[in-house]
Amino acid sequence: MKLAKFRRTDVKNDNFRELWPAMVVAMKTASFIALDTELSGLGNRKSLMAESIEDRYKAICSAARSRSIISLGIACYKKLDDKAAHTYLVQVYNLTLLCSEEYMIEPQSVKFLVQHGFDFNKQYASGIPYLKGNGKGTSEELGVHIRALFTEVLRARKALVLHNGLIDMAFLYQSFYANLPDRLASFTADLSEMFPAGIYDTKYVTEFELRLPASYLEYAYKKCKLDNSRIVTSGGAEPHVRVEFCQYAGHMSSYVDYRMCQDVSSAEGQTDICERFSAFGWCPNGTQCPSSHDTDLIVLQDEKGAGDKKKKKRIRNKKRGRGEAQNGASVCDGAPDHKIPHMEVDSGDAAAAVRPERDTSQREEEVDMKACDEENQVSEDNPDHRNPAAAEASTTTTSSTKESREEARETETLSNHPANTDAPKTKADPGTHRAGFDAYMTGYIFAHSCTTIKEGVGAVENEQQQEVVDREQQQAAWLPTCLNKVYLSGKAAPLNVVKSTFARSSKVHIQKMKAVWAGGL
Repeated sequence: MKLAKFRRTDVKNDNFRELWPAMVVAMKTASFIALDTELSGLGNRKSLMAESIEDRYKAICSAARSRSIISLGIACYKKLDDKAAHTYLVQVYNLTLLCSEEYMIEPQSVKFLVQHGFDFNKQYASGIPYLKGNGKGTSEELGVHIRALFTEVLRARKALVLHNGLIDMAFLYQSFYANLPDRLASFTADLSEMFPAGIYDTKYVTEFELRLPASYLEYAYKKCKLDNSRIVTSGGAEPHVRVEFCQYAGHMSSYVDYRMCQDVSSAEGQTDICERFSAFGWCPNGTQCPSSHDTDLIVLQDEKGAGDKKKKKRIRNKKRGRGEAQNGASVCDGAPDHKIPHMEVDSGDAAAAVRPERDTSQREEEVDMKACDEENQVSEDNPDHRNPAAAEASTTTTSSTKESREEARETETLSNHPANTDAPKTKADPGTHRAGFDAYMTGYIFAHSCTTIKEGVGAVENEQQQEVVDREQQQAAWLPTCLNKVYLSGKAAPLNVVKSTFARSSKVHIQKMKAVWAGGL
């Protein structure tokens, strides 16, 4: 088993100013930037999953205005032209934040985050303070602060990469930029100008381009990492991703968190997989579930039956059907998978009724899209960290991560422990749920996708051609078929981040952008 050291720099109020120059340089020199957030809550899931996209946006706005970002993950991927093709220098920052205004924090979110290593004492003692909305005066508009850091993200004009990113973008806008506009069309118009190099949603990429059996963050990362590793070990000429991390010396190394990231382990002798977790990336039984929540095992088991496209599709539908029938899927249907542990669940929803298994031979496309919403309920390094108590009623459970059904279906967890078939499997690994690692996984999925999705998507044909294109053209050529398409849970079509002829940018955004390019904010 090959182990690699993942490096993440922890940024708090006491070292924020010291690390500021390095973060700004990392963003300015990056080829693309991946972001992820941890939230204090999201509100009622029924409103967040409303049939009307406009109603859904209003619910997200309400959550963003009343809740806060408690952690921000930034992963800067810089393509190294002097190294082998598709080699990236990656710098990952995990920022602990503390909103200086009153905000709601939901009990279920607290429980989930504490179970997975989030230290609220440290957050309140050393979190980086910030004010939400349009800005609250001169002192907040000048100097080194989180709003200014977000402005540097905008000034970098890099492609922005998220996973099931609608909720993330709304919280980022409200927390570090301005008050959210009332209309969704104005919001998307603003975003299209804020990120001219484009927005990419890896949930959409894995669902509609890679067509993986599952698309929640951890599953997608594990599958991409496994496929990439096989190319490397085969010694073939097929393009693959190489990742390098910065080396830190002196006292700076004290800010860096190291972790061992293993390749997907063997599935030999292990077959008892939780169908619910395999399908949606979370299980209402949490750590009490007698079956395995090992994402490595789930990925390898899926591969056994994925010999052809029809069989692969049957696996997707089977996972969804079994997951619903055996475990009861109604608690958080359609919700972003890694956000489910932080959504309020109505008391009537907590006792999820068991659903009959669907006929997977019919309405395959409908099943595919509906199941996508349930995949988003886990997180970085641990199969259970996304929904530790989905069956508990009347708790507000919406803090930090956002994906959709398929994300929940396919866990966003990355195991840090070497496989040991003699040792009991753990379903929770305290300390592994971090926005920084989620951002890293999101960026890795995107980088891998750019090497595998070639023809018909505008990829650069060869290295010589790549050298001739200017930087902006190069950025626009990442994945043209996925450009500015944000995944929508339960919908057959994505949200297009464009400025239409029928929608205007918000007035506050116009003023903000003038200040951004004038060097203010």
